[in-house]
Amino acid sequence: MAQLAICGGSPVRTKPFTAWPIFSQDDEKALIDVLHSERWFMGDRKEAFEKAFAQYQEAEFGVAVSSGTTALQIALEAAGVGLGDEVIVPSYTFVATASAVALVGAVPVFVDIQPSTYNIDPDAVEAAITPRTRAIIAVHIAGRPADLDRLTALAQKHDIRLIEDAAQAHAAAWKGQRVGAIGDLGTFSFQASKNLNAGEGGFITTSNSELAQRAWSLHNCGRSPEGAWYEHPLIGGNYRLGEFQAGLLLSQLKSLDELAERRSRNGGALGNAIEGIEGIDTTEPDERITNHAYHLFVMRYSAAAFNGLSRDHFIEALNAEGIPCSAGYRPLYGEPAFTTRFAHYPLDSPYYGGRPDYGQVHCPVTERVCAEEAIWLTQNLLLGEESDITDIVTAIEKIQTHADALQ
Repeated sequence: MAQLAICGGSPVRTKPFTAWPIFSQDDEKALIDVLHSERWFMGDRKEAFEKAFAQYQEAEFGVAVSSGTTALQIALEAAGVGLGDEVIVPSYTFVATASAVALVGAVPVFVDIQPSTYNIDPDAVEAAITPRTRAIIAVHIAGRPADLDRLTALAQKHDIRLIEDAAQAHAAAWKGQRVGAIGDLGTFSFQASKNLNAGEGGFITTSNSELAQRAWSLHNCGRSPEGAWYEHPLIGGNYRLGEFQAGLLLSQLKSLDELAERRSRNGGALGNAIEGIEGIDTTEPDERITNHAYHLFVMRYSAAAFNGLSRDHFIEALNAEGIPCSAGYRPLYGEPAFTTRFAHYPLDSPYYGGRPDYGQVHCPVTERVCAEEAIWLTQNLLLGEESDITDIVTAIEKIQTHADALQ
């Protein structure tokens, strides 16, 4: 093979991968229709999308909100989580999973992930449950469902709520049932990178009518679905999804199945192709996962098979070959938001009995994954042709062949 691109050679790939977002004239028309409707506030698109997406995810009820972060916060409040309660969260996730817990006055309790899945470890969850635990948040990392059998059993055994953070898992399914409606509540994001996207937006799913009514009230200024406009049985905020975003999401929803099938096909093909490359692996298969959403394609890297080349240097080399990739998260409990003594609110609540000391948290799997193992490819790399998958594999093999040149 030719010289590595990072050393001055020609890259494997020079053309871009499929651009994201993907939009059509139907999407443009959906936005113009809202514009011309003159109902830019509390029109019929939001309600129509709530019904459509809840049905798509196989939940009885849905509430469309302003962001995935907001969805998590409202779900926690609807579940009765509040001051001084503990909520178990994975240490490998986006900051919103834990910051939403803190913003309702509760304590994020970080636990480790499974080395073979990168999802929250049910054994670690069980060990972390205390009398103050009110909920578990199961994040479906990369679009791969967490172990919902074990987590549901734990939640039921200890009479606590299970909330699914499905921000990356639109269309993902566990044992034939789409995620988001398996736990007590589910939350989704429609932020720009997500597989269903309107730039911003979020969603709450549930099949519990009481939780649904509380979530609806909390997102709509504390109003009651059956009450008068100026009747407010709860203290809530204005977290409603806008009509333009709802109109766009209704249109984008029509293509979700087609794009999900394409990601699944290409994700499977890439997984099969890298099986023959020593030192590159993906998360382990699980027959209970009947659809992986592939918001990310996650590779597990071993430097030993690349002549000791560090994961970070490998990422630089792969990017140089025209394959965009990144290292992903850092251990969430190490973020300054949770460690610095100057970031007081809301972690200085007197209900905590003292500020949580996250400096004492140690999740060895997460730390290894973040420091030396995980490599992310974003979902749009799986939306193209078979040749795109070939280029990814060729670039990895090229780096392995010439890894000694990078020492």
